[in-house]
Amino acid sequence: MALLESKKNRGEVRIHESLEELSTDLADYIAELSEASVKERGFFAIALSGGSLISLMRNLCGAPYNKTVDWSKWYIFWADERVVAKNHVDSNYKLAKDHLLSKLPIVPSHVHSINDSLTAEEAANEYEFVIRQLVRTRVVNVSDVSDCPKFDLILLGMGPDGHVASLFPNHSVLEEKNEWVTFITTSPKPPPERITFTLPVINSAANVAVVVTGIGKAEAARLVIDDVGPECPVLPARMIEPAVGKLVWFLDNQAGSKLKCFSQFSK
Repeated sequence: MALLESKKNRGEVRIHESLEELSTDLADYIAELSEASVKERGFFAIALSGGSLISLMRNLCGAPYNKTVDWSKWYIFWADERVVAKNHVDSNYKLAKDHLLSKLPIVPSHVHSINDSLTAEEAANEYEFVIRQLVRTRVVNVSDVSDCPKFDLILLGMGPDGHVASLFPNHSVLEEKNEWVTFITTSPKPPPERITFTLPVINSAANVAVVVTGIGKAEAARLVIDDVGPECPVLPARMIEPAVGKLVWFLDNQAGSKLKCFSQFSK
């Protein structure tokens, strides 16, 4: 693995030789943040996304993490969710439950998923209300520089188009400044109805990690990490710039293959 500092607030870039190496590093990273947060605040508030990210977190289910992590202090949220039933194949909740949460001793009442009986707009509003109540009790911390929640960690994947959470290129939700959670009904990627954290919430987190794998995402990774010219499109993932938090990119060698720094790593 190579640890590479990127330029202009693009965070720390970690490129890995294999998916297994990435999974191991990701588990270490999450466990360390959990320990530090529980020691400092008594809680660990983590927001997940869907996709391949969940399978790459699989090492948390085994030794030593299943014994050393204080799972009772974990509070689980979703940075985005598809507005479908919880048992639907497209549900991010179902994906996380089947492959991660069901294998960990996390307190069921600490798992905060959306209400799947509501419309997208209603679900977004209710989810924001739930988060606001937990900010009030400081289960979720509050930002030092805004009134946004300050999650201890927001974990994101990235699509080949540079989208993160359900923030897609050229979509009006990228301009949302006031809401913590918003909704879309016209997702370019099915299913069309989703709820998502807004950019201000993501950028208020104490830590943001973006996990990117595969050659199909190499060009998007270059556009969102490298120092590219002003003529290049500003993709949603490039708009992740934590105000006071730390940004870390977890890439495999395929996703990182077009980065300017990759030639140093591959030698």
